[in-house]
Amino acid sequence: MTQPQVYLAVHVPEFAAQALLRMRPDLQCKPVAVVKGIAPLQEVCSANTAARAMGVENGITRAQLDAFDGLTILPVSAGEEACARTALLDVAAVLTPRIEPQPMADGAFRMLLDMTGTTLIWGQTHQLAQRVAHAVSSIRLSARVVASSNAHASLSLAAVPRSRPLVVNAGDEAKILAPLPLSALHLSQEETETFQLWGLRTLGELAMLPVRDVVSRIGQRGKHLHAMARGEHPHHLVPQEEAFKLEEQVEFEAPVDVLDSLLFVLGPMLDQLIYRAANRSYALASVTTHLRLDGGGEHERTVQPALPNADRAALLKLMQLDLQAHPPDNGIVAITLTAQTGDRSKVQMGLFAPQLPEAMRLDVTIARIAALVGEDSIGRARLLDTHGMHSFAMDRFLVKPSSAKTKHHAIPRQRFSIRRHRPPVPLHVSPQYRHNGSRPFSFYLEGKQYVIAEAYGPWRCNGDWWSSDVWSHEEWDVRARSDDDISTLLLCLLNHDLLRKTWTLEATYD
Repeated sequence: MTQPQVYLAVHVPEFAAQALLRMRPDLQCKPVAVVKGIAPLQEVCSANTAARAMGVENGITRAQLDAFDGLTILPVSAGEEACARTALLDVAAVLTPRIEPQPMADGAFRMLLDMTGTTLIWGQTHQLAQRVAHAVSSIRLSARVVASSNAHASLSLAAVPRSRPLVVNAGDEAKILAPLPLSALHLSQEETETFQLWGLRTLGELAMLPVRDVVSRIGQRGKHLHAMARGEHPHHLVPQEEAFKLEEQVEFEAPVDVLDSLLFVLGPMLDQLIYRAANRSYALASVTTHLRLDGGGEHERTVQPALPNADRAALLKLMQLDLQAHPPDNGIVAITLTAQTGDRSKVQMGLFAPQLPEAMRLDVTIARIAALVGEDSIGRARLLDTHGMHSFAMDRFLVKPSSAKTKHHAIPRQRFSIRRHRPPVPLHVSPQYRHNGSRPFSFYLEGKQYVIAEAYGPWRCNGDWWSSDVWSHEEWDVRARSDDDISTLLLCLLNHDLLRKTWTLEATYD
């Protein structure tokens, strides 16, 4: 059975103003005008509803805007418009992969969604329209939504101001389109003058004309316009699929020097990233803050929790602690927030397993400690590939994916644990001289004499093979027995300082 065609048009009016206000919730209820151009010749290109009610119109100069009391003036931002456009296409892609962005018209962003065959997933057509309107409002944008069986009818009706989504039944397109002015067809100047000479003002009047007469006077373009006025013109939708990208941007009118004031901007930006990632069943694996500084400099910091997470408060706290520990060198004029996604962590705990600390709370605690002692002093110790004493580095804590279980069973090996003596214990060692050098023969420890049965070494340390440091220490792994009790066995590590000619007990093996 053939599914009926369902085309859903999304019309976002005053797109330049809405793109700026979606990350500035404090200005949502205030009159705001957006200007473009080079100062002082800037002109209004967009404004919100409150500013339009005051009399603000497109084309008004920057100097004329000073006459409006309480009006906030913002410069146009191509970066914020691009982020808003990406967010719109992203939330729409969750509902359908067949999306066709339309050219901007009268400062409005438009896109056409082919929802044919999705009623079994999302519900009937009126439920589809409500769902799309809710998805657009969730990214802090206001849009007009119209659904019908004709793509051009949906786009034309979406340009008409309305507070609720509109669903046009199949066959009613001509009746609904009839009251609309001819400007809904986006006519050229010549076509507009021609229809004015004919005395036509609405789409209904154009649709009543015989199509042969229109074609004989205008040509094939007239046939297309006549079919669009009747809601019968076919549309071959060409979907565009864009890469999934989590990015939000905000530009400031003046440089910001106080880091705490950034939290009021980072909060809404992070909310949007978390929401868009959750739409695709993802969490945030890392968040990168890119700051554009006054004077042309840049400052970038990345926060990466141990596990992908969607906890807004914890992520925001991690970003705050990281920026406080690594502040920018100058005032901030723009901020860009990008995120990498990861699978939501699901851990199956046993019934009697002890309760583990929450991953994000542990990340925040580690970040607080790192702010006090430094990032190089916290983490997991990792031995370096060198023979130098106390040669290790600190790596940050990371959760490694669990490896697949193999069917074969590894042969258990005997392992020894080493216990370091802090400080090392001084020893009196008696050497045994041979033709190829000397080796330790016996030593005294806690009043007992130990005879060395086996000795392995010497292992040179306290230097790197690629450097010029003096190799002044020798280490011996020995197995010794006490003269008083032959059953007493001691496995230990002896250190011989060649410069000071002293012996010490560095460690014992268990």
